[in-house]
Amino acid sequence: MKRRQLLQRTGSLVLLLGARELAFGASIVAVRVWPAADYTRVTLESDSALSVKHFLAENPNRLVIDIDGLELSPALRELVGKVRSDDPFIGGLRVGQNQPRVVRLVIDLKQATAPQLFTLAPVAAYQHRLVFDLYPTQERDPLLALIKDKEQAEQKAAQEVQDALGEFIGKIGRPPDVSIKPLPAPAPPPVAAASQPTPQPPHVPSVAGAASVPSMSQAKIDRLIIVALDPGHGGEDPGASGPSGLREKDVVLQVALKLRDRINALPGFRAMMTRDADFFVPLQDRVRKARRVQADLFVSIHADAFITPKARGASVFALSTSGASSTAARWMADKENAADVIGGVNSKAVKDAGVLRAMLDMSTSAQIKDSLKLGGEVLGQIGKLAKLHKGSVEEAGFAVLKAPDVPSILVETAFISNPEEEAKLRDPDYQDDLVKALAIGIARYFAKNPPLAARHRAL
Repeated sequence: MKRRQLLQRTGSLVLLLGARELAFGASIVAVRVWPAADYTRVTLESDSALSVKHFLAENPNRLVIDIDGLELSPALRELVGKVRSDDPFIGGLRVGQNQPRVVRLVIDLKQATAPQLFTLAPVAAYQHRLVFDLYPTQERDPLLALIKDKEQAEQKAAQEVQDALGEFIGKIGRPPDVSIKPLPAPAPPPVAAASQPTPQPPHVPSVAGAASVPSMSQAKIDRLIIVALDPGHGGEDPGASGPSGLREKDVVLQVALKLRDRINALPGFRAMMTRDADFFVPLQDRVRKARRVQADLFVSIHADAFITPKARGASVFALSTSGASSTAARWMADKENAADVIGGVNSKAVKDAGVLRAMLDMSTSAQIKDSLKLGGEVLGQIGKLAKLHKGSVEEAGFAVLKAPDVPSILVETAFISNPEEEAKLRDPDYQDDLVKALAIGIARYFAKNPPLAARHRAL
């Protein structure tokens, strides 16, 4: 009897050790690559935490990453095919079993890169994540890019005018078709008749300097009204989802891109986007981007969701430093402020966090007052198009609205969790109407509150 019990215990111990051995090492759940002009993110999602070492190599430039406790798997091999040819940072990617339980990734780099590697604990729908962020060694100047973009648009428009004039003049001076039989010459007029003036082609106004638009002067830069557009979420953070699967991050990007084109068509206006593709931007970077171009306005675009599909209507929010104007506003702010946790922020890379926090808390009463004016104009225009969730601008502590010197609003375009409103958000015609309402609201705000003409934007 005792011997039988001893054998059972020994067998259980063997089985336990075998289970632990089988469980040793992580399994890859998913791999993702998020290319963008600002930076490229590579994410490995696994069922347990990964340990990693990395180094940069030259000739050619490449990032070498060794991941411990991992076996090469089909899921990891999928990473190779996820690299796009237009990725600004990754030229290619190789993966192999460097040694037992060590997988090596080699990322061929297109440019000098400052990589950031960090891990994220499980949150929302994600398990453990290992993240590689590939940043350029020298960050591009967003204001300079904005000015160059405007110059190129002006040069293109001028060239189109010049081409149209050239075509018009060419038609006027074109000789008659030789295939047409000429009519008999008319009889000469009587000598006494008054001579008739020779008919002239219609006057064509000249376009001086149309072929080569000069570079922008500093005065021209100062007069430029810059509107920062902030499509919410992106990349690892999908935002809310509708009943049929429409994702917030996708629809707000579509709306923002259309709004950018409409604003850029206004004389003296230019739109800067915090993201123009599907990638994640931390909340503090959204604010920083707006301040780097000294934006005159900041408009964050979202499509909210609620626990019940019956909730509906658009909303406009401004910052509040003294508490939310309603329970719903507080709930909304808490949800949006959690974007960094889901999207994934490298907390170790945040420099001078205390100084940054103090700067974001410097929002003045004047900024909030201007934000409420802007919100009122935008809400009034949206109200002509769609049902409003609330007829006045609400206030809450949204982190993304805390640029101390930029009037800022957050627009919840509709409840994506409502089936009817999700269908509207998916409709391109409704998106166009929404963009028109937003643009009119912005233009009306500036008509009543002109920006400072002498505001200096140093390149």
